Amino acid sequence: MEHTPQPFRTFEDLEVYKVAREFRKAMYAVGRKLPDFEKLGLTSQIRRAAVSLTNNIAEAHGRYHYLDQIKFLLQARGSLEELIDDLNICADESYLPAGSVADLKQHAWRVRQLLNGYVRYLRNRRTENTETLHESAEEYGVLNGEMARSP
Repeated sequence: MEHTPQPFRTFEDLEVYKVAREFRKAMYAVGRKLPDFEKLGLTSQIRRAAVSLTNNIAEAHGRYHYLDQIKFLLQARGSLEELIDDLNICADESYLPAGSVADLKQHAWRVRQLLNGYVRYLRNRRTENTETLHESAEEYGVLNGEMARSP
């Protein structure tokens, strides 16, 4: 039986968002393991960057111009790079076992790979002479240029 991929409808359906969300949850868990004296410093930074990662993917999806979408995805990638550096700090300060840091960094590189692929996809779409995403009017209850009436 051949599997046909389902079209995505919201940012939550994007593979990049799903993988980034799991990474965000893993980084939140890291923050909970840090020493108390890091709660206002590194823990806070990790939480902000982790939220920024998934927020920017969501915001990119909500934009209709390719350049806006790409801008927010690059912001997400910047937040991801911050998190990788935060993992380096955790390794340098021996806050986490080396194996845990390596596993988390592997997860981060997977998110980066997906972000880069999504940006590449959008750039390729842009070169196809369309600069905006067009969604079906029927999805929003618009028929022949008029709003569908509710019962």
